Amino acid sequence: MRYKRPRRPRSLRIYECHVGIASDEPKVASYLHFADRVIPRIVQLGYNAIQLMAIMEHAYYASFGYQVTSFFAASSRYGTPEELKYLVDTAHSQGLVVFLDVVHSHASKNVLDGLNKFDGSNSCYFHDGGRGEHSLWDSRLFNYKSWEVMRFLLSNIRWYLEEYGFDGFRFDGVSSMLYHTHGIGHGFSGDYNEYFGLNTDTEAFNYLQLANHLLHSVYPDVVTIAEDVSGMPGLCRPVSEGGGGFDYRLGMAIPDKWIELLKETPDEQWNIGNIVHTLTNRRYQEKTVAYAESHDQALVGDKTIAFWLMDKEMYDFMSVLSPLTGIIDRGMALHKMIRLITHALGGEAYLNFIGNEFGHPEWLDFPRIGNNESYHYARRQFKLVDDDLLRYKFLYAFDSAMNRLETKHGWLGSGDPGYVSCKHEDDKVIVFERTSLIFVFNFHMSKSFTDYKIGIEAPGKYKIVLDSDAAEFGGHSRLDHSTNYFTFNEGYAGRRNHAFVYIPCRVAFVLAKSD
Repeated sequence: MRYKRPRRPRSLRIYECHVGIASDEPKVASYLHFADRVIPRIVQLGYNAIQLMAIMEHAYYASFGYQVTSFFAASSRYGTPEELKYLVDTAHSQGLVVFLDVVHSHASKNVLDGLNKFDGSNSCYFHDGGRGEHSLWDSRLFNYKSWEVMRFLLSNIRWYLEEYGFDGFRFDGVSSMLYHTHGIGHGFSGDYNEYFGLNTDTEAFNYLQLANHLLHSVYPDVVTIAEDVSGMPGLCRPVSEGGGGFDYRLGMAIPDKWIELLKETPDEQWNIGNIVHTLTNRRYQEKTVAYAESHDQALVGDKTIAFWLMDKEMYDFMSVLSPLTGIIDRGMALHKMIRLITHALGGEAYLNFIGNEFGHPEWLDFPRIGNNESYHYARRQFKLVDDDLLRYKFLYAFDSAMNRLETKHGWLGSGDPGYVSCKHEDDKVIVFERTSLIFVFNFHMSKSFTDYKIGIEAPGKYKIVLDSDAAEFGGHSRLDHSTNYFTFNEGYAGRRNHAFVYIPCRVAFVLAKSD
């Protein structure tokens, strides 16, 4: 490695990636292609962390890397181990930290090229009988009580840190590990009895504690993220407090909420209070990675936010030379608004899946028998952004501007969760403050508001620093950026001062003090 590891970022802006799909061409892309062609884009977009999926070797490409066969082997389908090191080193040279999507929750059932029946028995690395089988994933489950299993898994994370230079881990399938039922067939309401009882797999929890204790004791700048849908209390508190030791958990309810709204609820019936609740409903002093969508929503069988919003019209009306249809206009407006409010209010870190930042059309489908082993949908078409005649460039530019604003003001790592001063159901307006910035959203499909009164804590003169309706982002330029917004010394909406603003329909903008 030629370059030192970057310091752990205070604000995490994560770009979730799959090396194999990172090319415009219908093929498996390489580590070298990713390092030389994709990392510059990630830097341009303003992200400071890369999260790599499907690195641990897996025989079945379409498993998205989640059916691991060789835990210590970096996947050879993208290149050599030295080329993976070059990728990580290139990221470090650009100030990016690199996380590995590590799969310690289960393993492939493969016998010839996997761990299954390694010594001829069912119970070498895994539980014997039903406890060693995951009924939905058709995979084997580790016996975390075994010292040899713990040595194997702990050595595995150390290997990727020291041999390849990774800076942290996203632990996959943590909810499956934490409960004997693996979270199958029941939800979690927040009642503590659902988390701490006979259903809790204490052996798996102790392994996670041990892994986090090892990582944070030996490598102080390491970052660990739990993929946990259950919301177990204390999972992201230090092991010394009896917690799980993770730095962050994924805010998995947020993308589910957006997809639910886009699938089932007309715009005029969106429950503004419920949106705010979903974005702010996280455990005190336990950090959350917020995201509007990840790889789960991009896979075949689901749709990305862009595809839910614009669907087939993306094929015919994304050119700037074609008419701006109502569907495309609405889709682009909401795509920007959904991402900004998730970024600004949803957590203490932000994540985006490769290509979704510019509204990548269609779904993600790996080669398999059902699609005649086609790579047509197993790629990311960055050429769409590079074509100046296509509207994808506007969404790409907005994503970059959003990250640049966070870089300057640092709301994710500020420790300030935000103060929501307005969530108006009829007006569909949300206003909140975070790190002295004022975020204003109007989700109404047709109503614009002049002289809309909003509460502001700090007195002074404010100006627009980000506007989803700006021409550079494909908007209609309905806001005048030269306007000065002065506060009045009279409290409103729980704030000590107030101001009056113009809020066009389906627009979000951000105000910052200018004096």
